[in-house]
Amino acid sequence: MSSKEALDIARNRGYDLVAISPNANPPVCKLVDLGKFIYEKKKKEKEAKKKQMHVEMKQMRYKLKIDKNDFDVKNRKVRKFLESGNRIKVEIWFRGREMAHTDKGFELAYKIIDALSDVGYSKDKPKLSGRNLIFYLEPNKEVLKKLKERRDKDGKKNENDEVSSKKI
Repeated sequence: MSSKEALDIARNRGYDLVAISPNANPPVCKLVDLGKFIYEKKKKEKEAKKKQMHVEMKQMRYKLKIDKNDFDVKNRKVRKFLESGNRIKVEIWFRGREMAHTDKGFELAYKIIDALSDVGYSKDKPKLSGRNLIFYLEPNKEVLKKLKERRDKDGKKNENDEVSSKKI
C-alpha cells in the first residue's frame, strides 16, 4: 500500500503511522498511538538496562618489594573485586634501580595471576609501560555465572516481598 493511503487510514482511525522497519523492502509501518508507543519503548529499554550487568574497572597497585602478608591482603581484595564481577587493572611499580630488575616484576605478575586463577584470568600478557608493569584481570565464566544466579535469586526475593506487602 502506498504511504499516502496508509496515512489516510491512520488519520481516519485516530492513530499515528510509525515506521517500524524503514530499511526493509517494502518498509514496515504500524498504526499506533505515538505517545503510548514511545512510553512502552522507554519502559522496555529501562527494563533491559536493569538486567544488564554493569562492569566496573578497579585498580590494584603492587610494589616490587612486597612482603608475603601484604601480597596476601592485596590478593584477597582483588579476589573480592573479581567475585563481584569487576575487571581489575594491576600495576606493579618500579622505583629507582628496580627498573634494572624488570624480570622480577614479571615473576611477581605471573605469581599474582596463578594465585587468582580460580576466580579470574589475564586477558593479555603483562606489558612494561614506562616505570610500571601493567596487566588486566577479568572474572572467569564460572564466577560470572554464580554472580548472575545470585542476582536473579535476589531479584526474585524482591518481587516476592513486593507481592506480599501488596496483599497486606
